[in-house]
Amino acid sequence: QVQLVESGGGLVHSGGSLRLSCAASGFTFSSFTMSWYRQAPGKERELVAVITAAGSTTNYADSVKGRFTISRDNAKNTVYLQMNSLKPEDTAVYFCNARFWVQYWGQGTQVTVSS
Repeated sequence: QVQLVESGGGLVHSGGSLRLSCAASGFTFSSFTMSWYRQAPGKERELVAVITAAGSTTNYADSVKGRFTISRDNAKNTVYLQMNSLKPEDTAVYFCNARFWVQYWGQGTQVTVSS
């Protein structure tokens, strides 16, 4: 059974940091491109960061460049999102996504940044 389980969300003050984790199971994690998306209330889901299967290439939304870092540990079947210098506009539900010949989604973790 495929599972993507996000953790690490919470409430943080502006300027603070959080580290999200996404633990994967039920598929060959090391073959999949992994991404983090987010969805704020009343807005569409948007891509935040992507990392290729081997971890050699990453890409970021312009809004998070220089503040967020995506990484993965293929031995632990886990992808991470280190979020620094958080802003109120980063408030959203953050979703983990796995993509190869099929796509999987996690259920999301809430991140709330207070001003």
